[in-house]
Amino acid sequence: MESPESVLESAQKIILRWDSSVSEDGRERMIFDGDRDEIDRYLEAVDQLQKSITSLSHDQTNALQIAMTRLEDEFRNILLAHTAPIQTDSLVDPAAPPDDYPDDVGEGSSRGSASYRSTTSIRELDLVPCEVIDDLHSIAGRMISAGYSRECVQVYASVRKSVVESTFRKLGVEKLSIGDIQRLDWEELEVKIRRWIRAAKVCVRILFASEKRLSDLIFQGLGPATDDACFMETVKGPAIQLFNFAEAISISRRSPEKLFKILDLHDALSGLLPDVDLVFSMKAMETIRVQAEEILSRLAEAARGILSEFENAVLREPSTVPVPGGTIHPLTRYVMNYISLISDYKQTLIQLIVAKPATGSRYSEDVAVPSMDFEELEEQTPLALHLIWIIVILKFNLEAKSNHYRDTSLPHLFIMNNVHYIVQKVRGSPELRKMIGDYYLRKWTGKYRQAATGYQRATWVRVLNCLREEGLHTSGSFSSGVSKSVLRERFKSFNAMFEEVHRTQATWLVPDTQLREELRISISEHLIPAYRSFLGRFRTHIESGRHPENYIKYSVEDLETSVLDFFEGNPVSQHSRRRSV
Repeated sequence: MESPESVLESAQKIILRWDSSVSEDGRERMIFDGDRDEIDRYLEAVDQLQKSITSLSHDQTNALQIAMTRLEDEFRNILLAHTAPIQTDSLVDPAAPPDDYPDDVGEGSSRGSASYRSTTSIRELDLVPCEVIDDLHSIAGRMISAGYSRECVQVYASVRKSVVESTFRKLGVEKLSIGDIQRLDWEELEVKIRRWIRAAKVCVRILFASEKRLSDLIFQGLGPATDDACFMETVKGPAIQLFNFAEAISISRRSPEKLFKILDLHDALSGLLPDVDLVFSMKAMETIRVQAEEILSRLAEAARGILSEFENAVLREPSTVPVPGGTIHPLTRYVMNYISLISDYKQTLIQLIVAKPATGSRYSEDVAVPSMDFEELEEQTPLALHLIWIIVILKFNLEAKSNHYRDTSLPHLFIMNNVHYIVQKVRGSPELRKMIGDYYLRKWTGKYRQAATGYQRATWVRVLNCLREEGLHTSGSFSSGVSKSVLRERFKSFNAMFEEVHRTQATWLVPDTQLREELRISISEHLIPAYRSFLGRFRTHIESGRHPENYIKYSVEDLETSVLDFFEGNPVSQHSRRRSV
């Protein structure tokens, strides 16, 4: 049996044989690339020196230090041999749009990655083979017990952090400061937000979770402080970089077009938060958990603020140039499309919007505000009240815009078109209709019908007044009958008025085909019977005189055909006017 001294001398020789400063083998080969017996002999030699640490000679102590430097190199070499980025293309939900990721996603390979096709829950991948983990564990144990834990942590973290950063690049996670992000155009940010949401799911649920598992396996039983330190040094910087993007969005300038991407971010982060708490559960990573929670809170506040500012923008929208032909105002289309999108985010917004709209106090005195009593709508959610309020202030703004038309009939047509569009958009969305309810739907339906009636009165009362019988008859001591001069004036007035209405209102536009047809039918129901009766009773008085064609310019059929030109948005040529023969 060998004496303790000879055992230590043998151990020292094995270690010095692999000293790269004096040995060619040590310079040109790595121990863990070679024979298993050779590996075991080296590790046993290290163990022998460590066991006798208190009785080592000066040379043996130096040999142990040389061994630690060698093990550090071996540790680094093994880690570097397994640094392929995660194969991200196999981790993406196959139902996702393919353009949400950069073209180069998927290059590289990693064991175990191909079997995972979802990012809806934590998926821990085998980042390195099991036998390699055993070697790394055995090296780390010896370095830590010899007091080289800091060196071990630094080597591990530097190599694994480079893997994380490489995977980040493949996922399209850029290294941008908060300032850089806030300076980007919104169109560019929208694309980056979509990519970030998809990348964040992979990073938290797969990349970070797998890195945590790897550090747990390598450092298990070697002290929780080292385990935590390795994971923290590896992912803390990248995790902060990842969440900085969402933080920059959460504190950026608010504007209506940002609402839906902010809600997408909120939903994604809300779904990720339990996994963030699990993956970053150690105390050293508390800042990551806190950052994620604070971002979520700020995104919620941003969504509330944007909705409030959107209401203010709708109320104050300043355009005063009338839209041609009384058609649907761009503001109406924008607001109703916006509201329809809001209803798509109903589940999220019902949780975030918890207060009724501020209908008066927050507006300055220079802005007129419609009156609104929400007491009658106690059963509605605060979100539904906000949607109703937005439509109320939109209608209020449209009423003001209608006053800029010079023609007295056109404001009625403008309100009819726009309120009808509002009603159709609400009816066309089951979610929107359910939230707003039938009370306001009936109220707004009555409004556009009232506007249609107002249009008919403003346009046709004067025209039809020419066809009244009063004032046509003469009476005297010798004769009584119809005054031909008054009758001729009546026909001339009717012709001139109808021609002007026809010429003007053919250029007006009612975009909805059903509404346009209903309005034409209503006009015909008032105009055609009145003209047929007037023509039937008095045409003989005109035809018995000179130049009857100067007074009777339209047959009943001409009028019926002319009404079909109304509200098409196209000028009518004078040569195309149908004339009575």
